[in-house]
Amino acid sequence: MKLFITGVNGFIGTHLLENILAKTDWEVDGFDIASTNLAPFEGERRFAFRKGDIFKDNEILEAEVIKADVVIPLAGIAKPAYYIKKPVWTFELDFEQNLKMVRLCAKHGKRIIFPSTSEVYGMSGDTELKEDESPLTTGPIVKMRWIYSCSKQMMDRMIMAYGQEQNLQYTLFRPFNWVGPRLDTLKDAEERQARSVTQMLYDIVYRRKISLVNGGEQRRSFTWIGDGIEGLMAIIENKNKKADGEIFNIGNPANNHSVKELAELLINEAKKFPKFREAAEATELDIIPASAYYGKSYDDMQNRVPSIKKIESRLGWQPKTGMREMLYKTIAWYAENEAK
Repeated sequence: MKLFITGVNGFIGTHLLENILAKTDWEVDGFDIASTNLAPFEGERRFAFRKGDIFKDNEILEAEVIKADVVIPLAGIAKPAYYIKKPVWTFELDFEQNLKMVRLCAKHGKRIIFPSTSEVYGMSGDTELKEDESPLTTGPIVKMRWIYSCSKQMMDRMIMAYGQEQNLQYTLFRPFNWVGPRLDTLKDAEERQARSVTQMLYDIVYRRKISLVNGGEQRRSFTWIGDGIEGLMAIIENKNKKADGEIFNIGNPANNHSVKELAELLINEAKKFPKFREAAEATELDIIPASAYYGKSYDDMQNRVPSIKKIESRLGWQPKTGMREMLYKTIAWYAENEAK
């Protein structure tokens, strides 16, 4: 099997590439605007990387799609700090440029596996979010954070429409708060543009207070990146075509915690590392209004718990990694690779 992956240098892209090269005989052509995380894969016989700009390099992208059996367009914006401050860019990349990839797959008869998001469920009141049943309820237009959710939701709908009208072969997957090495850089965290785990770890290491937006009462279901990648691999493998035309949540409902609980767990796990112990013991939590942290256009949902019954029954996937183990392994990577 030959795969074409855009955004291969990113968090999901590098972990997926690593898994593919370690466990399969598949070939990967990768495309991204940077290659900062790809040094470990240089010289790999089954991996070829092409540096480029998804906004500009249309001929290159089409040539790669033509060569591939499966296309996985991972290029996109997935950080609240970015899509609140740069909503136009978020829409242009997450929707317009990825719609271009969908159209190329439809044109050339290629299978596409698209990263939707748990954000599409928005403020749904369902206690267990189901792929084919739960309503997708977003907030008001003045709350700019929803442009990411809406961009991804429209992509989901367009992919299904191409499946209906042009027989596009597709699968959509919705990651629920995947966590692990390379989630964000500590440079992102220095500028307060990282996601929660990296941001909190940075605040611990550099002795800043951990900011709990609106008290940190909002809950999420955190998922170890290795578990998430195993679910994605099952989708790519697609035994007996059971992933065709389906949407799958990939998350861990057993790891449902408030952001405040996440901070407390992260502090406790950081204390297990000698280089972080003193800083972790001194870490304080600071309650801050969302408007002060993100600006007036931020909005949020109180809980997000995935139903994973569908991926369990169709593909046999289940998450394995508990919250403490996940945080410990993540901290260990940052301790070795990024933190002073």
